[in-house]
Amino acid sequence: MTNPIDRLIQCSIAAIVLGFYSHHLPAAENKAQPTDFIELAAVMLKDGHHDRALLALQSVDLENKKTDLARFYTLQGLAYMGLNDLEAAKGSLQQAVKNGQKDPAIFIYLAQTYFGLKDYKQTIDAIGKAGSLVNKDAALISLKAESYWHLKQTEAAINALNDGQRAFPADLRFLKRKVFYFVELGLYQEAVRLGREYLQRSKASAADYVAFGNALRLSKEYQEALNILEIARLQFPQDEMVAKLLAHTYLDQGKLNSAAFILEQAALLNPSLQAEAAEIYRRAGRLHKALTLNESISDQKIKLKQRLSILLALKQFERAANMESGLYRNGLLEDQDVRYALAYALFSNRRFAEANKHLDHLKNAELFRKGTELRRLMEVCKAEPWQCT
Repeated sequence: MTNPIDRLIQCSIAAIVLGFYSHHLPAAENKAQPTDFIELAAVMLKDGHHDRALLALQSVDLENKKTDLARFYTLQGLAYMGLNDLEAAKGSLQQAVKNGQKDPAIFIYLAQTYFGLKDYKQTIDAIGKAGSLVNKDAALISLKAESYWHLKQTEAAINALNDGQRAFPADLRFLKRKVFYFVELGLYQEAVRLGREYLQRSKASAADYVAFGNALRLSKEYQEALNILEIARLQFPQDEMVAKLLAHTYLDQGKLNSAAFILEQAALLNPSLQAEAAEIYRRAGRLHKALTLNESISDQKIKLKQRLSILLALKQFERAANMESGLYRNGLLEDQDVRYALAYALFSNRRFAEANKHLDHLKNAELFRKGTELRRLMEVCKAEPWQCT
């Protein structure tokens, strides 16, 4: 879920000047001279200049008995919130409460700060002290539900979402969040039911389908994930993330041909997916199809490395061996696996001297062992050629 704290901070800054303080705190003209700096800070906050607001507040005489400390610390806390210095904001807002700040909005600011600091228990306590203000902002109810969830108080979290749905029936964020909670709790039938309700009621984006489908996929509910993602593919045929997630969900089930086909289609819009489609066809054993797709790959390093593996799988050793110059030009012989594969192709093509030169470069322990075995086979082939036909 998107952290609502940034949006709430912006609303808080506006409220501090436009409504909250003008109606609930003493007027500026009743203050001593230092209060002018407080007024200046309020204007700076309204204009979004949080650093300048802090500079103005530094000029306030805190020893002056006429200084409104509650307002001073509240403004300072909001300035620190705007600068994302949440530790400093927490200290200032707590000081505002200690110095007599009575408006319940102060607890909303504290709740936002605690949430940003991942102090979820304090977040809930602060929200409780904000009274009826909480029910006027859907984001705050969402904050409460998230806090309960982080504290593993799952029933309280879901109850908070239910409260949000009742208070804001048109706001679908609560339904959406409930879907993911149920997925995490393993209540897949209910998650799917609510997920479909959400997708039907909302103007669901491709990202919504991807998020829901991926949650089901990670929970190994593959068939439900496929059902959701196939619908998404029909609605968003050009969305790359939908295609990739759908393909990988098929891969999770070992359905390589389906995965490869989806990526092949997606590659018509994004050619960079061609290599992945070809690789999956190779893994599926459809080597000629993989080789055909490989022809269109623009990245030469990816193309040549994949082509070498396909040709070896097809036992087309002469074509594989003849790739040596291309592999060298593209720096691929620095890859020990590629060098061993080329050596094997040369060996299979009975070009033993050339194969040996490449085996001399192997340092990797496992490849060195394979290289030693390949050298032994070369000696066998030289001594008894009939065994290597």
